[in-house]
Amino acid sequence: MLTEPQNRISSKALTVWRISGVIRAVVEWSIVATAIVLLHIFEGPQWISIILIILGVIFTILHILIFPSLRWKRWRYEVREEELELQEGIFIRTRTLVPMVRVQHVDTVQGPILRNYKLASVIVHTAATMHTVPALDEIEADELRHYISKLARVVEEDV
Repeated sequence: MLTEPQNRISSKALTVWRISGVIRAVVEWSIVATAIVLLHIFEGPQWISIILIILGVIFTILHILIFPSLRWKRWRYEVREEELELQEGIFIRTRTLVPMVRVQHVDTVQGPILRNYKLASVIVHTAATMHTVPALDEIEADELRHYISKLARVVEEDV
């Protein structure tokens, strides 16, 4: 039986994801407000406005309170000599193995919100796709990037 990856991302990811949820909620409420105004102008049925408001409240709660917590609890990773294992997913749990021999290069990225909380994400590129380990402490992200890069070079030299 395979054990799940042991490393967690930073708990500050919760705050970052909640801020992203607030931004998403503002956009959603702007759309809801626009729809309600248009319904009022064109004398549409009032029950549609009520449904839009209820859905807006539900999605706001989901994006700000529930999804970030569930996402953080599920997100794990582990770096081994021959592979990187990632586990993520709220409703559908996805476990991904990235062989080191497939790694082409590794980046760290920081947007303004991550930078404010001294976090960075590590992106592992392969020929086919890229895999992200989100919201690690800056120092941990840099160390992980160097470690994966080193392992990928060693594996490549062995081939």
